Amino acid sequence: MSAVVHFIGAGPGAADLITVRGLRLIQSAPVCLYAGSLVPAEIVAAAPEGARVLDTAPMTLDAIVAEMEAAVAAGKDVARVHSGDPSLYGAIAEQMRRLDALGIAYDVTPGVPAFAAAAAALRRELTIPEVTQTVILTRTAMKSSAMPEGEDLATLARSSATLAIHLSVRNLLEVERQLTPTYGGDCPVIVAYRVGWPDEMFIEGTLADIRDKVREAKITRTALIFVGRALAETDFRDSALYDSAHAHVLRPKRKA
Repeated sequence: MSAVVHFIGAGPGAADLITVRGLRLIQSAPVCLYAGSLVPAEIVAAAPEGARVLDTAPMTLDAIVAEMEAAVAAGKDVARVHSGDPSLYGAIAEQMRRLDALGIAYDVTPGVPAFAAAAAALRRELTIPEVTQTVILTRTAMKSSAMPEGEDLATLARSSATLAIHLSVRNLLEVERQLTPTYGGDCPVIVAYRVGWPDEMFIEGTLADIRDKVREAKITRTALIFVGRALAETDFRDSALYDSAHAHVLRPKRKA
């Protein structure tokens, strides 16, 4: 059987949040390439004895793909480990495009995304009945690539959805400026810092005061911003899912 590159989501920080499948692939791969600044050391330590383990943080795309190509040519599987879930801001599309061009087989194992881990730690549901049933995962443009037309925060705000804004904690002034006209200055905001890590921190506030609170906490990276009314809503109707008056295929209406 030909060697394969396995893209693996390691989860947001806690080593025990990786999937069973992802961990087993790492444990069996003779080559492991991982995002060193964001993947827990315990996860990489699961690679087999004698494995080639490389931190890709200082590497270029060309160098990373060259390592994959060399490993597969030698008949060795590669565990390519990303933080969170690789489908979200994981830069795997460009790697897969290169592998397609080289005729190298690969697969993807999902991971726990930071927004889900943060919601769990906060004991929040992001979709509250008749408050919001939509979650938008997005970011703002800073030094990275520009946002596509129609995906600026002011446009997304028209939905009144719960927003999970990535890679933007240093851009809170712009977040406040674009969202306040629609969401209101009193709209709840939670900044989740290093979710799943020992120094995990959650800062709660509003669009009007969150920037000052984050500045005081000296947070400048590795944080996720939640914005939306669902974050603080307590006076809402129960879901129809378990309502005794609501019949469905698994709980049909009983005859009188």
